[in-house]
Amino acid sequence: MEGISFSLADRLEIVRLLDMLGVDYIEGGFPHSNPKDKEFFEEIRKKGPQNSKMVAFGSTRKARNKVEEDPGLAALLSAGTPAICVVAKSWDLHVREVLKTGLDENLRMIDQTVRYLKKHKLEVILDAEHFFDGYKANPEYAVKTIGAGVEAGADQIVLCDTNGGSLPFEVEKIVATVKPLVPVVLGIHAHNDSGCAVANTLAAVNAGARHVQGTINGFGERCGNADLCAVTAGLAFKMDMKVLTPPAFKRLTEVSRAVSELANLPPQPGQPYVGASAFSHKGGLHIHAVSQNPKTYEHINPEMVGNERRVLLSELSGQATVLKKFERMKISTDKETMQRILQELQKLENQGYQFEAAEASFELLARGQIGTRNRYFELEGFRVIVERRNTDGLPVTEATVKVRVGANRMLMASEGDGPVDALNGALRGALERFYPQISEMHLVDYKVRVINPRAATAARVRVNISSRDARNVWSTIGVSENLIEASWQALVDSIEYKLTKDGVPSR
Repeated sequence: MEGISFSLADRLEIVRLLDMLGVDYIEGGFPHSNPKDKEFFEEIRKKGPQNSKMVAFGSTRKARNKVEEDPGLAALLSAGTPAICVVAKSWDLHVREVLKTGLDENLRMIDQTVRYLKKHKLEVILDAEHFFDGYKANPEYAVKTIGAGVEAGADQIVLCDTNGGSLPFEVEKIVATVKPLVPVVLGIHAHNDSGCAVANTLAAVNAGARHVQGTINGFGERCGNADLCAVTAGLAFKMDMKVLTPPAFKRLTEVSRAVSELANLPPQPGQPYVGASAFSHKGGLHIHAVSQNPKTYEHINPEMVGNERRVLLSELSGQATVLKKFERMKISTDKETMQRILQELQKLENQGYQFEAAEASFELLARGQIGTRNRYFELEGFRVIVERRNTDGLPVTEATVKVRVGANRMLMASEGDGPVDALNGALRGALERFYPQISEMHLVDYKVRVINPRAATAARVRVNISSRDARNVWSTIGVSENLIEASWQALVDSIEYKLTKDGVPSR
């Protein structure tokens, strides 16, 4: 996939995660294509997966090569995996214009390659590349290609929608037509170029396919492959198929997010089953219904895939939303105060705040309205200086804060990598003497969003900060035309929430 390049360590970790889920096969790459793939198979031979079967990927012999002399096949054998997946052309267009060989020669290439690998007592999976496009163009020849694989002894035949342009009703009809012609296990490999990879996969299974290929989160060429998170959950919970195991499904969300982290990509919030928004409810009508019975707006229990239900706060929120939040926060209040909190919430959201991603700030807001918010310190002022001392060096940032803790007035300065880092260091330095619990927390994420970009450099910005300690992660928010002020608001909330959460009394 564009933008993704896994290191060797990343790939070994993904093998561990897939093995933990109990997937049947893990395709590790093409050992003939690059040194990284070759090194991967060398490492995986030392300590392979416990539950899954490793697969090396390659292609049929080249048109002018003998199987015994084909370097690609030699590399596949050297990978040392118990199973081999070889791709074969099933579309006559590709045979003529890409392989630049004859249709009969392509059939011989398939036959000889599969027989050669079977002589080495390997399990052979034959990927019929571009099968659906090939079948639409020349069904007789497309069927001959998979027939050649079957006759040669292939253990599994996989029909590939390589261009990703087929639709579910087409896939289901073609798979149903081909299934009686294939006496071995039939599989499906779908790309997502028309947005149908998952649907095409499920349609193929409904028509008789029993081998499914895909990737975690759908990462793959162009628009991606079938997302195994959605595919496996759909097979298990919608089609009553035995895939993975129930304990493994409870780690599906964890695995999805771990692979995104390894890919250095943010998790997709709207991803089915495992996305952070998959079981999130924002509208008051929805939240009220879900509080009565989750089935009203949830197609499965989120815990089945290791996800969780989230009730979001926004200008759409009604009393049911806030009540649900209060239950989690163990806060009780009267209707008048509740209405006041809702009005304040709507006013702030109109100014650019978004509390659905900053629930710690919302709790502090609510406690302030109720009268139970502790004020652990008072700000008397802060100053941030950014100075560049020469043309070659990096800017030096220094922050100074003046705060009052009870009767104590503290002045603290700190240098940092930037204004926010310097402010954070100065504020913590001033407070840790009085509140040593602060030393347990640290910032894990910092995001800035321009709210009204048409205002250019005078635009208002929204800052979200995520913090964590040994037990929890929480997010806070600040909004201002001044980036430093917005960051300060979020920093203060992050520290106050930590102390509130730990039950620390104010001084």
